[in-house]
Amino acid sequence: MNIFTIKNNRENKKIIDLGNGITIGGNEFTVISGPCAVEGEEQIETSAKALSDMGIRILRGGAFKPRTSPYTFQGLGFEGLRLLKNAGQRYKMKIVSEIMDPRDLDASYDYVDIIQIGSRNMQNYTLLKEAGKLDKPVLLKRGMASTIEEWLMAAEYIASEGNENIILCERGIRTFEKYTRNTLDLTVVPIIKELANLPIIIDPSHGTGRKELIRPATRAAVAIGADGVMIETHPNPSEALSDGKQSLDIEEMKTVLLDIESIKDCISKLNS
Repeated sequence: MNIFTIKNNRENKKIIDLGNGITIGGNEFTVISGPCAVEGEEQIETSAKALSDMGIRILRGGAFKPRTSPYTFQGLGFEGLRLLKNAGQRYKMKIVSEIMDPRDLDASYDYVDIIQIGSRNMQNYTLLKEAGKLDKPVLLKRGMASTIEEWLMAAEYIASEGNENIILCERGIRTFEKYTRNTLDLTVVPIIKELANLPIIIDPSHGTGRKELIRPATRAAVAIGADGVMIETHPNPSEALSDGKQSLDIEEMKTVLLDIESIKDCISKLNS
């Protein structure tokens, strides 16, 4: 019998406790933000301070970047993780970053609070099982062309090794549509809540690939019942080394946070 795919299993909804009052799941709507990639100390420090000032408590940043082309920026590796961790400690933020290689998990352990497994590695079963042996929460992104069942089975690989602290992340799937980078499947939120006990967040940055769509997609994510969003921000998106076209600047991120609170208030009134 599958752990998470039992229908109507609503009594044991998983809440991921990161410590210091930071949780994902339950009645919380969690915002994770930061640059696509850690590019240097000044960039990540500027990002962390600005986001912390907004009340965001989980900082994202890529150190190992699985890019489509091998000739584009691939990240700073462990130096990037060190800079990310230092910024997180300075501003009392938790860290999420993608680990691509099972051999890097142990060396990355002290740098990250949440291990991200990206869409390209969703069915890297060796990586899934090794992450499942650790006591760190795992953020599992949906594969580019994966069904919901395949996604949940990937989560099972992690859970089967003992780690049930899993956060699902919808980041869009590949369809015939070319206007957006991916097709953001928001219907997956109520489906996952019906099928599994795991929190699910939305990544509107990768889900759309267009910064002007992040704001409406985030509103929709709140309205449909997601447990949070992960949004790429950059101090100067036009100069970003990766994904600048789908990154918000600091002022744009502030506006999105106001939207989130407005939608949450509307839902609260509807439910009262």
